[in-house]
Amino acid sequence: MTQIASIVFKPVGVDESPNEYLRVDLDDAMLVAGYGIEGDVKGGHPKRQLNIMSYETLTNLRVLGFYTEPGQMGEQIVIHQMDVDSLLPGARVQLGTEAVIEVVERRNGCDRFEKVQKRPRSEVAGQMGVMAKVIMGGHIKVGDPVRVLPQA
Repeated sequence: MTQIASIVFKPVGVDESPNEYLRVDLDDAMLVAGYGIEGDVKGGHPKRQLNIMSYETLTNLRVLGFYTEPGQMGEQIVIHQMDVDSLLPGARVQLGTEAVIEVVERRNGCDRFEKVQKRPRSEVAGQMGVMAKVIMGGHIKVGDPVRVLPQA
C-alpha cells in the first residue's frame, strides 16, 4: 500500500550546524496551504514548501553509504511504495484524506547537502525526490494512504 512512511520538520529554536540536518520526527502533522508543515521554519517558500522522497530510494542510498535516517537527506516526507522521482512538475498527490500537494520541480541538492553527506550531490542525481507546494491543507499522519490524483 502506498503510504506516508515518515514526517519530519525543523521547529523554531533548533540550531543546526552547516554539517547536519536537525529534524524532529513526527507521528502526525498539519499541512498548511501555501506554507508547508505547520511550525516548520523551512515553510513558506513558494517553490520549496516540502521535500518529498521515496522510501525505496532511501533504502537503496543507505546501501551505498548515505545517511538516510528520517530527515538526514533533507527530506520532510517519505512515501512508501511510490516512485517519487518519476513525478513530473504539476502532478498532484493526495496525502491522507484531506491534504493535496503539487510537485513544483525535481530536487537537486545543494552545497549543504554535500557537507552533511560528505559526498557530491552528483552521486544522487535523479534520486533526491521532488519539491512540492501545499495546495490543500489538512492533517496527515504516518501510515496515511497516498495517491497521485488524475490530471485535470
